[in-house]
Amino acid sequence: MRLPQTGGCLCGAVRYSITQEPIRVYTCHCTDCQRATASAFSIGVAVPGVAFQPTGKELRPAPGGVTAGGRPKTRWVCPDCGICLCGGVKIGTEPPGYTRIVRGGTLDDTSWLMPTTHFWTRNKQPWVILPQGAEIYETQADRS
Repeated sequence: MRLPQTGGCLCGAVRYSITQEPIRVYTCHCTDCQRATASAFSIGVAVPGVAFQPTGKELRPAPGGVTAGGRPKTRWVCPDCGICLCGGVKIGTEPPGYTRIVRGGTLDDTSWLMPTTHFWTRNKQPWVILPQGAEIYETQADRS
């Protein structure tokens, strides 16, 4: 993987760059992610909050429900095409050490994406085969 990585929405109104190595690449198999992506899972690229630098139109918040832990989820979407680019706190308000989750499918080059962690596998589709050696969690990992 080469830096910076670039990506954007479907219509091109919002572009972004990622300027630091990802912390983790994962899939989430929860039913919310399945519905939000209209697919079997979402691919998340966890990056330091300051490493995600959007340009173009300002992303708008799209409430995304509540996590299993009770935190509100906010998805940040293009105001024109509605494509979700990332989740988390408002861009530019990240506290020190914050990790932003970027939607892997919005990257220009997805060839390097290899999820090594799988969350909410109790909800995965039965035809999805998880790779040997991956970190696999039936729900969300306890990172405390």
